[in-house]
Amino acid sequence: MKLLAGVRVVSVEQFGAAPYGSMFLADLGAEVIKVENLATGGDPARKTGPFFLGENDSEYFQTWNSNKKSVTLDLRGDEGKAALRKLVATADVVLNNLRGDLPAKMGLDYAALSSVKPAIVCVHISAYGRDNERTAWPGYDYLAQAETGLMALTGEPDGPPTRIGAPSMVDHTTGLTAMVGLLAALVHARSTGKGCDVDTCLFDVGLHQLGYAALWYLNEGYVPERQPRSGHFSLAPVQTLPTADGWVFVMCLTEKFWSALLAVIGREDMASDARFSTAKARSENRTALTAELDRAFRAQPTAYWLGKLGGVLPIAPVHDLPAALGSPFVADRLVANVPHPARPDMRMLVNPIKINGQRLAQAACPAAGADNESVLGR
Repeated sequence: MKLLAGVRVVSVEQFGAAPYGSMFLADLGAEVIKVENLATGGDPARKTGPFFLGENDSEYFQTWNSNKKSVTLDLRGDEGKAALRKLVATADVVLNNLRGDLPAKMGLDYAALSSVKPAIVCVHISAYGRDNERTAWPGYDYLAQAETGLMALTGEPDGPPTRIGAPSMVDHTTGLTAMVGLLAALVHARSTGKGCDVDTCLFDVGLHQLGYAALWYLNEGYVPERQPRSGHFSLAPVQTLPTADGWVFVMCLTEKFWSALLAVIGREDMASDARFSTAKARSENRTALTAELDRAFRAQPTAYWLGKLGGVLPIAPVHDLPAALGSPFVADRLVANVPHPARPDMRMLVNPIKINGQRLAQAACPAAGADNESVLGR
């Protein structure tokens, strides 16, 4: 089902944040027109390796751009500006992820475009926002992770600050945050006839990911410390445990799960041990707790523990990338063939949204400017 059929989005986007967010709109049926820089040959992600799909395309680029159309314009020239304004007159949304000072300079904000279409929604994703002393600063995902405290909370206690392992996590969360604002503004514009500016930025979203750690510090002055084995700040055992042939992650967030764990490993005696009898005690004595659990879990391989504990309490194997993507649970459900002219057998992760139990259809993004004639008439 194409729930967003009839919605037209013009997106001046590159790399990760806006392309990731707008891909969800395209997969859900919106017509997303990707505006790429004519002078540079398009989104720089097209030229980002190491795996290329012809002269000006790559697997890196395709990651964020399924189901979109591509046009090329020079938005700094009069002809390109005129073509954009003509597109805006037929669009519902104009999206960009430019440096914070550029939307106003390039006429991509509501002040500039409301005269073309009063109901237009203008969505801006930048590094630091458009209304502060960092407006003109360039910035990227990893910088947001560094400055907002996310890196300081990630990794082993005796190791260096570490970025989140997943590629571009702040880009992705920022893109999705922007889509929430975009869709809310679109609903409002369609009911009132009046559009608006919607802003979010990598820094603000990155800081927001601190969640309860931020509230603890702001209200109690408490600074959570990195825990061994990727442990939870205040609950134990919520951490990795070594098996005979690998690692598992176990999450005993409740007394029910803790009791179930003890029963399976045959250590019901630990329930009456003062060091482990309450959640508070287990958190305070997590080093001793870890030593006891390590002895139990090292006795059997990962498959044994998954068989004994899977569905009984929250447990998962700690996979490397080949194991994660090669798992039958993933391969049969979450990987699809998305043919590309340069690689007919190209495989991609499916969109994680289902509508009425059905996955969303995916198609590779075409070459830069492939839709100039059909969209721009030239």
